[in-house]
Amino acid sequence: HEIAMAVREPLQKIGDKYHANVKIVEVPPGPPVISPLVAEIYGLNYQGQMVLAKRVRTIFENTKDIVDVDDSIEFPSARLVVHVDRNKAALLGVSQQDVARTISTVLAGEDVSYIHGSNLKYPVPIRIEFPVADKADAERIQTLKIRGQSGELIAIAGIVNVKADTRQHTRYHKDLLPVVFVTGDMAGALDSPLYGMFEIYGQLNDAALTGENIVDQFLINPPDNPYRYALKWDGEWQVTYETFRDMGIAYSVGLLLIYFLVVAQFRSYLIPLVIMAPIPLTIIGVLPGHVLLGAQFTATSMIGMIALAGIIVRNSILLVDFVNEQVRAGKPLEEAVLRAGAVRAKPIILTGLAAMIGAFFILDDPIFSGLAIALIFGIFVSTLLTLVVIPVLYYAVMRGRLSTIVNSDMEAPSQTLTKASG
Repeated sequence: HEIAMAVREPLQKIGDKYHANVKIVEVPPGPPVISPLVAEIYGLNYQGQMVLAKRVRTIFENTKDIVDVDDSIEFPSARLVVHVDRNKAALLGVSQQDVARTISTVLAGEDVSYIHGSNLKYPVPIRIEFPVADKADAERIQTLKIRGQSGELIAIAGIVNVKADTRQHTRYHKDLLPVVFVTGDMAGALDSPLYGMFEIYGQLNDAALTGENIVDQFLINPPDNPYRYALKWDGEWQVTYETFRDMGIAYSVGLLLIYFLVVAQFRSYLIPLVIMAPIPLTIIGVLPGHVLLGAQFTATSMIGMIALAGIIVRNSILLVDFVNEQVRAGKPLEEAVLRAGAVRAKPIILTGLAAMIGAFFILDDPIFSGLAIALIFGIFVSTLLTLVVIPVLYYAVMRGRLSTIVNSDMEAPSQTLTKASG
């Protein structure tokens, strides 16, 4: 990536000198998209879409740090259409197929025979083809002669009409709607295409590109009205949105399942809330960790946060379960809380260190570095805070509810009250 950043500007200056579009294409570890920045132009007719796409491209090119700007509009290129005069060709004994085959032979080439030699492993084809310079000369091609039915050579120019035309544009469709793509990339200090996208988004809102109305922009769903010109943002933004949306849903479902599991274990609706209280503490370690190492918060970082929820809950369960065991053994709640922090600290710290050491091996991976940073810094900070927060919070919540800390196998609640108060 550093090499691409270094060579992009000098190479593009050379391309500008010769009116060429030079793009430095990297193989990113990110999502498989057309380009990091993709603007999809929809509208009533294709000509209007192309005009709007050119205006959007101009804004792309004038936005700071936006590079490698391009669109899906093909450059108009000329072509020659050869029409065979069938009446003349029939009178001269030349078929339309012979004319087409002759022109195809000199332009595309054709193997007419092979050379077989004793010192050759494979036969060498004998190919008939025009030189490259003659292929672009229409007059040179029309001087070709074809042998007629009577045996005389007939010039192609006498039986064909050549008309100049333009090649048709390739028209792209997405979800059955015609679309024109405007693409780009982000390079600079931020180096994240989302910042460039929202910068262009703001500029488009301030510009009346369609003459009368400001172009409608859509971030998530495709345009709802195919009869109006609209712009839909795609590329890394769409993948990022869908990834973090699905990750957020998975995170919420995971927390809900953890809550129900802890409720089933402790037979209480309040204790699971205390046990899950340190989960937000992972953010204190994850986000500063990314800032400290200069890394971006990616989808794998979110995966690390989901994994941290289970790790932190495990530590909390170890502490709370030990406190409950001590209270059932007749220890006062204050002493049980202090002993829990002292006795369970060593196994909690050792298991946390083991997970952190395992994450160090993927710290330099371009894809999973976010996962490693989330695990290392999240476990480090949240483990230390859990040893303090959980005992204090559990004591504050449960000191007035000693009757709830009972063994499920006790025969009567009154026995629990007597034992706890004693």
